[in-house]
Amino acid sequence: MSMMNTSPEIQEKPAPTDEQVEDELCLLDLEDADSLLLHVQELVSQHLDEFPDDQIDDEAAKYAAKMTKASITEGTRDGHLRIIKHYITFHLRRNKKWDAKRVDEKTPHDITTFITQKCGPAEQGFEGRKYSTAVSTRAALTMWYKNLRPNESLTEWRLDSVTNTWRGLPTRSRIVSQFMVGLEKTKAKSGEVSSSARALALEDIHRLYKHCVDQDLTVAQRRAGIIRYVAYLLAWLMLLRIDEVIKLRFENFDKIPGERRYIDISLNTRKQNQTGLLHSWRLHANDGDPMICPVRAFILLASLYGPEIKKTGPLFLHVTAQGAVMQSQPLTASALSRSLSRDLQGLGYSSWALYGTHSSWALYGTHSFRRGGCQYRIKVKRWSADMVAAWGGWSQVEAVTMFRYFYSPNDNHEFMHDYDRNK
Repeated sequence: MSMMNTSPEIQEKPAPTDEQVEDELCLLDLEDADSLLLHVQELVSQHLDEFPDDQIDDEAAKYAAKMTKASITEGTRDGHLRIIKHYITFHLRRNKKWDAKRVDEKTPHDITTFITQKCGPAEQGFEGRKYSTAVSTRAALTMWYKNLRPNESLTEWRLDSVTNTWRGLPTRSRIVSQFMVGLEKTKAKSGEVSSSARALALEDIHRLYKHCVDQDLTVAQRRAGIIRYVAYLLAWLMLLRIDEVIKLRFENFDKIPGERRYIDISLNTRKQNQTGLLHSWRLHANDGDPMICPVRAFILLASLYGPEIKKTGPLFLHVTAQGAVMQSQPLTASALSRSLSRDLQGLGYSSWALYGTHSSWALYGTHSFRRGGCQYRIKVKRWSADMVAAWGGWSQVEAVTMFRYFYSPNDNHEFMHDYDRNK
């Protein structure tokens, strides 16, 4: 007699579609672009010989130089200007009626056409430059279109149905993102290393703690350092980007009085998950490694803020040069990103500075905490991939592409010759 299975059927969620995965890859491309923007000058300077500033005696080049000088605000780096001039000259030589100030549905194609000329395969008549040239070019053109339309949004590209005009930055269009994703894959197949941000490892976090908190500092320096370090640590432990961690508020934290074992943190939404669903973390005390202990970090922050700071609003606040904490001035993502660069430089993160390896501060960006936190959970804590995905609050589609967080050619692989050593 057969037994009837009365247990409820488990409904498997459908696998992500190709379109969903492509959407996620485009989102990751935009995040990487944002992360590298802080260090774009270093990238641009590496490729200036690919954009020679020759005095070419033709009308297109002269017009391009004149327009660039007139349209770009004073203080822009020469490297960006050279790329922009080459962009305008390239299109004017193809079409004398091309309007460099026009911004419409054709503009993303103008951008990808120029990058193709620079980075397409040499055997097909293009220049065959590296993917990092494409990244530098995109960043310079972002500056060009920001200067042309300074009041536009810097985070979108969309058609306004009311005015029938395109709003935002064309360098953030889906067309450009799809192109950059495809170009990166093509370059990777030919053996080229990508330009993704390097992960901040456990040792890096330890060094940042000592640099920001545990050294001879003035009162003002240590107060600012504590706030920076708590932000760094939470981004790393919770797998957040800098722009996400900076949005944390006092209201997100549930610290039971007298409870020293853990802290609960809840967020209403994540950047990639706008469903309104609640995601929460429970951060436990770490007595084995006090430098990455979230409870100790919050005790430091609470001692710094004291009763004078109201426990409402943004968690991370600006500290003046005299050491005053300004509740009316929340710390911004750009300020924290610049501080990270200065902190890494202060630690000596420059070319060939650490252990004889190429550990440049410019390799690190706003994604470095998420990448490093993921790798810490996998390599050190021995979590499984599904545990990391659940901890980060990632959707099934996001989990498909999260291998990018586990691995980057820029990460710490200097000791790869020891990977297979038998112990």
